[in-house]
Parts: sequence; C-alpha cells; structure tokens
Amino acid sequence: MLILAVLIILTLISGIFFKNAFSVKLRRMKRQYEEARAEYGRLSQENNELVANNTGLKNELESMIALYDITKEICKSLDEAKVFELFKAQISRYIRVKDCRLLAKDADLSAYKDWIVLPLEIERVNAGYLAAEGIEENQRDKFNILAQQFILGIKRAILYHRVQELAITDTLTGVLSRRHWMERFNQELERSKKFKYRFSFLMIDIDHFKTFNDRYGHLVGDAILRGVSERIKENIRQVDLIGRYGGEEFSVILTETDKEGAMLAAERIRRAVEEKYITIYDESLKISVSIGIAVFPDHAGRAEGLVEKADQALYHAKQTGRNKVCVCSESS
Repeated sequence: MLILAVLIILTLISGIFFKNAFSVKLRRMKRQYEEARAEYGRLSQENNELVANNTGLKNELESMIALYDITKEICKSLDEAKVFELFKAQISRYIRVKDCRLLAKDADLSAYKDWIVLPLEIERVNAGYLAAEGIEENQRDKFNILAQQFILGIKRAILYHRVQELAITDTLTGVLSRRHWMERFNQELERSKKFKYRFSFLMIDIDHFKTFNDRYGHLVGDAILRGVSERIKENIRQVDLIGRYGGEEFSVILTETDKEGAMLAAERIRRAVEEKYITIYDESLKISVSIGIAVFPDHAGRAEGLVEKADQALYHAKQTGRNKVCVCSESS
C-alpha cells in the first residue's frame, strides 16, 4: 500500500511538473508566434511600400520619357505659329497651366512678373519669350522639360526660314526666294522709273490652303505649292519675275505691262490653276487662287506701296468669294 501511495504521489508530482513545463513552452511558442506575426506584418508593409514606390518611379519615368517624345509632335511643322499651337496642345496633356503665350522679343515683360518667362535664343540672339501662368511648384520641372522641347522645335522652324530667306531660289517650288525676289523687284522699279515704263505687280494666294494643309498634311500642302507655282510659270513670259512671297502666297512682276494686260495675265493664271486638278498620292484636288493687282506708277511709286495696294486688292478678292482677280482702286 505504501509503495502504491508513493507511486501515486510521484505520478501526481510528475503530471504537475510536465504540465507546468508544457505551459511554459506553450507560452514561449505563443510569444514567438506573435513576434513572427508582427515581423511578417512589418515586412509585408515594407514590401507594399516598396511596390508602391517602384510603381510611382516607373510611372514617373514613363511620364518623363513621354515628355521628351513630344518633340516629334512639335516638329511636324516648320511654321512658328503652328509649332506653338502644337506645343500648347501637348502641354495640357501633362501639366495644368492657366495660360501660355509666345511673346515677341520686344514684349514688355513687366506685365508678366508673376509668370514663368523663358527666353528663346537662336544663335545667341533673342528671338522672343515663352511665358506660362498658373503652373504649380511641383509641376515646374515638367514644364521646363516641355519648354526645352518647344525651344528645339521653334529653333528648327526659325533656322529653316532663315535658310530659305538666304537662298536665291525657294527650295520647295523652284521660284525666286522672297529676299532675292525683292531685290529684283527694286531693280525693276528703278528701271521703270528711269525709262518711264509701266509694270504690274500680282499678289497670288492659294484659296483655303490652311484647310488642305490641316486635312491632308504638310506633304500634300507642299505638293499643292509646287503644282500652283508650275501653273503660274507656265502662264507668264520669260521676262516676268515670280517669287514665293511667303507661306501660300506668290508674287509676280509683269514687266512693261499696264492694267489691262495684267488683268488678262492674271485671269489666265487663275483659270489654269482652277481647270487642272493637282493629283497627290490617291487624292485629286481642285485648287483655286485669288489674285490682287497693283500697277506702277498708277497706284504707287514705291515697292512698299505697290505691295500694300496689291494686298488690299487680294483681300477684296478673298472677301468677295475667292477664285477671282481684283485690281487695286483708289478706294481699296
């Protein structure tokens, strides 16, 4: 009996010991589990933050790359005003801006003291300013990147036109460049004054040229310019002078020609352009021109005056329906 009682007591003591030992181990395991769970939560949070940061950096990188890609959009045109319009359309895709303007080099900058104003320098010569209003501080870096792309586009357009002005012939149409044509214009003016000759000056403008350009693109616009210049050259004499005055305008000097002769020549040019379709790629386009006429010395005795009078007559032709010839009058 005594032995049995001792065994029972030992069994009870062992059970209590093992129970306490198990409880201690269980508490330790529970604590380790809680610590592991807390560490997992911390690591999971850090991972989420890293993923979010990586996503943000990726988006920022893609955004920056996209900013530089706008150069190809801006450089689709060699017209300064068009380059700026393309830039304005692009800038609104990336940042919020209240207003954006292209200022002349002699603009009063005091009126833009609260704006971001960046100078446009071409070969160390100030060509104007790019001004923007309402750009938030955290958007300024993006604006500066966009502005640099615009400056590249505007430089390209300005330098192109400078090269065109220096050339004797217009590379696109093959007629005299404006600068060289004006030299010949003044020579003809002096000759006519000396020998008391009359001559007529035609200002020829392609009707709805901007519409064709915008709808079909600049390659089609270039083909129209070439086609119209060919029609003009085919319908004037070798002694007459044709030049590209600018954009879609051509200027013609009809030597020793009075008003009646100029009207006949201008009408011949107008019909030649109207009657012959210009085929470009898969398009056959019907083109027309408006023509203004001024006569030396009847309407003006100086080059500037003749250009102004012919331009007034051209404006009247445009306003009264286009595809017509108008002669300067004292009231125009």
